[in-house]
Amino acid sequence: MRPISSLTVTAREIAETGDPSSHMPQPRADDEVGELARTLEQMLRSLDAARSERESVLRRQREFVADASHELRTPLTSILANLELLQDSLDSPAQEDERAMVDSALRSSGRMRRLVGDLLLLARADAGRIGARTGCDLAETAGHAAAEVAPTIGERELRVQSERPLPVDGNPDELHRIVLNLLDNAARYTPPGSTIELRLRADGRNAVVEVADDGPGVPAELREQIFERFVRGDGPADTAVAGGSGLGLAIVKAVAVSHGGSAEVGESERGGALFRVRLPLRQTDAERKIKPALDRL
Repeated sequence: MRPISSLTVTAREIAETGDPSSHMPQPRADDEVGELARTLEQMLRSLDAARSERESVLRRQREFVADASHELRTPLTSILANLELLQDSLDSPAQEDERAMVDSALRSSGRMRRLVGDLLLLARADAGRIGARTGCDLAETAGHAAAEVAPTIGERELRVQSERPLPVDGNPDELHRIVLNLLDNAARYTPPGSTIELRLRADGRNAVVEVADDGPGVPAELREQIFERFVRGDGPADTAVAGGSGLGLAIVKAVAVSHGGSAEVGESERGGALFRVRLPLRQTDAERKIKPALDRL
């Protein structure tokens, strides 16, 4: 029974790791157990080939979406520029209908540009195309995002609690997008009169970004899929902040993970939603020198 026990142990390891590239042990005897081992090995090779083919297809698909999104940005920018010029030329009262049509086209083109930008960011993250990283202050970046979103949140109060500095290695534009999307999401799904808090602090080796509100919160059944793409919740959004693409929180998680961090959702102290992003703080020169030695130990 020893050959069968060896096959069982190997099969259990493959089931736990999900790695079909492993090999089954081959018994010396050319009997029924040997035939079973060869059959299992043939099955594993077929599964491994299918997985490699699937990963190759997915990789090409991600690269195509990234390239297509990038190529779409140039004509969209040209369309927007021409529409803005046309809008400026329609200043006569007799041209009110034409101006209304141009205004509508501008709004639609603007939404299309934002959607293309979101798809490009996600496609690059899926394809492993990491943006340029540099040392930056996450607290400062978050402050700029808060200042940008403040005029659009309507009748809501925005409070900022920040520890400075919070040095991280990252892409400033992508980190700015994390905070912007979290604040925009809070404004979209809380009623007027709500309070939104942006909190930044250090926690051990991590910088923590929290956005909490006192709105209706995220239903428990939605929390497991809230960071998936094109997931939208039902909320009391007003016209000032409505019209999301359903990609905002997916971008939050994708950027956080690409920076070596994480994103999670929970309930705030006041019963509303709480979104928390953790990003590794930038290491000092001394820590960089010590870490390899600790790893060897």
